Amino acid sequence: MQHSAVPELAHTHTRPIHWVATATALAGVVAASAFLQPDEATAAQHGPEAKTVPAATAPPDPARADLPIECGPIKVKIQKQASGDLDGDGRPETVAVVRCDAGSGTPPNGVYVLTQAEGATKPRVVATLVDPKDRLSVKTLTLRDAAITATVLGYSSPDVPSCCPDVNERAKWQWKNGTFVRSTPAGAQSV
Repeated sequence: MQHSAVPELAHTHTRPIHWVATATALAGVVAASAFLQPDEATAAQHGPEAKTVPAATAPPDPARADLPIECGPIKVKIQKQASGDLDGDGRPETVAVVRCDAGSGTPPNGVYVLTQAEGATKPRVVATLVDPKDRLSVKTLTLRDAAITATVLGYSSPDVPSCCPDVNERAKWQWKNGTFVRSTPAGAQSV
């Protein structure tokens, strides 16, 4: 057995007193951090190019909007919704997936973007992303980084029964030049 040329150091072996000292030091750091808090962060800009950003507001509630879907005596059902600032104005919009609340079958979806002006009593629809007349169903809905993505189920022909959509597409919408532009997200495949 070969012995080390370096003598053993006393501090390389932990003793209970080392653990007590470490715990005491850590408790002191935690206690000090409770008293030393940074100033509140602000995103205010200064100078002539400063813009007034509206205070945080609640996203529009699709249940309070007049949605452009015809259901007759049947109620409108909100299946999915997601909110975020889609157009960069500092105010949240809501994307709602809705359909008629039929007892059976697969009623088509409508996908609407809603906004609500400051002081307005109810939200209004500013865009229709999926029209119920197109006979499409929305399986998933995601809103991330001001982009809306959805899995949309449809039909290859009018002969395909409503129960069994045979087209599966991924769609993405983003606000560009004053309108929502539809594209296919990277890596999306149709079935």
